[in-house]
Amino acid sequence: MRSLFIAALFAAAPALASEDIADQYPGSLLYSKPVEFIPGVWSAIGATAPPTYENAGHNNNLSFIVTGDGVVVINGGASYGLAKALHDEIKVITDQPVTHVFNENGQGHAMLGNSYWVEQGVPVIAHEDALHEIERHGGSSLEAARRVTKERAEGTEVVMPTETFADDYLLEMGAYRIEARHLGPAHSPGDIVIWLPEQSLVISGDMAFHERMLPIFPETITRDWLDTWDAEFEALNATYVIPGHGHPTNMDQVRRYTKGYLEYLRARIAEHLDAGGDLADAYYVDQSPYAHLDTFEELATKNAGRVYEQMEWE
Repeated sequence: MRSLFIAALFAAAPALASEDIADQYPGSLLYSKPVEFIPGVWSAIGATAPPTYENAGHNNNLSFIVTGDGVVVINGGASYGLAKALHDEIKVITDQPVTHVFNENGQGHAMLGNSYWVEQGVPVIAHEDALHEIERHGGSSLEAARRVTKERAEGTEVVMPTETFADDYLLEMGAYRIEARHLGPAHSPGDIVIWLPEQSLVISGDMAFHERMLPIFPETITRDWLDTWDAEFEALNATYVIPGHGHPTNMDQVRRYTKGYLEYLRARIAEHLDAGGDLADAYYVDQSPYAHLDTFEELATKNAGRVYEQMEWE
């Protein structure tokens, strides 16, 4: 059964449109029930859509590794309730305690559930830049979560990671060597990946996207992201990828929809700049090869404008 599941995930099937996505696990705040991707590595796949009341803000992947010596969770979750819901699922799967939680970055969906995990006495680990992001923007992330998910955000507060690191954070647990790595500038400050070298699997966080369009924030420097991708992320030579958003897949897929999209958009903006185009028209450069991705309507024009503003001064 698992081999069929992995084969299906590796198929390059078209993504569903956002409006076609409904909650897949009505009995839980989680958008979907955790699935074991390879032995010991599980993920509750979030909606490839913006956060909504219906998906309870679960629009990223909440992963965990059952090591034999304890459970390591990747992403605090977007609320106290989502973190608790994930923990409830973990308790059904194993009686091993959760020993560590990693925040993949400082965004709300990665860290607002810290309020639950710290209450349980579990260490929460993040990159030092992610801590600074939480200090700066945690309050606004919490306000947004409360506004969108209403009572489903009950109990959620901004709680800082209990440990930070600059480059790498290593755990040896059971049969797993778990390497939390900051590869360099990418999607947002403090992005990390979780690399399992013995399993050739990377839990990439927002280093890599597929199935939904990646967002480009004001602080997302696309040239630096591509440099980090080429110099560090490709060097992992991963067989399996659990991205920050979208189903588990392989390098070909995330390369196509992350590196490929960034290169494509930068090329279109470069052509626009060479033709003397202005910002107003940059929003409408052709992005049709990626129009099938979820969140295209929400993000494509914003992405184009932000890349124009960066490349104008490169």
